[in-house]
Amino acid sequence: MNDEEYMRMALDEAQKAGADGEVPIGAVVVYEPIDPGTRRPLAEPRVIARAGNRRERDRNPAGHAEFAAMSEAAHELDAWRLEYCTVYVTLEPCIMCAGLMHQARVRRCVYGAPDPKAGALGTLYQINADERLNHTFEVTPDVLRDECAELLREFFSARRKARKRASTTAQLEQERAETTTPPEAEDREAFMGSAASTSALPAEPSETS
Repeated sequence: MNDEEYMRMALDEAQKAGADGEVPIGAVVVYEPIDPGTRRPLAEPRVIARAGNRRERDRNPAGHAEFAAMSEAAHELDAWRLEYCTVYVTLEPCIMCAGLMHQARVRRCVYGAPDPKAGALGTLYQINADERLNHTFEVTPDVLRDECAELLREFFSARRKARKRASTTAQLEQERAETTTPPEAEDREAFMGSAASTSALPAEPSETS
């Protein structure tokens, strides 16, 4: 399988996340052990983890797709080092996830759409290539970039429209409540008005005056 095929797996995870109300970002981790001496593969590459965003569902600030996938991969390999792993993710990782890739010693990260507000593997920062750190790793950007970006655009567009509809509905209900007086309230107001009018009338002269 090639990078695009693995990225499509990540897109599947992103779509599942979006269906659950999460921001649609997905990730998969591919394990490919290599002989350190010859640099030849020791086994066929295989997907050992996959995940979508879970931040809202788990109420967890670390619930990003690639973070969850790397944690699953470490559990699968029973090791914290992911040195023979490639992480595929539909959106460029943030500082937190790029930092975890550094800590896990991943071999490579492949991402789809760049993130102009938080991208840490080329857009705003280059954590993968910072030689001050004790590990650097390869990055391949823009794989299925348009498809990954479009999925996010559609999600946020739909969410904005839903919020606008909800706001409009709430406003209309408030206006309706302000202009519509319940019948019982009308009766009370009529009674109070009548009572006030009666009390304002001059007193009848007494027959003895």
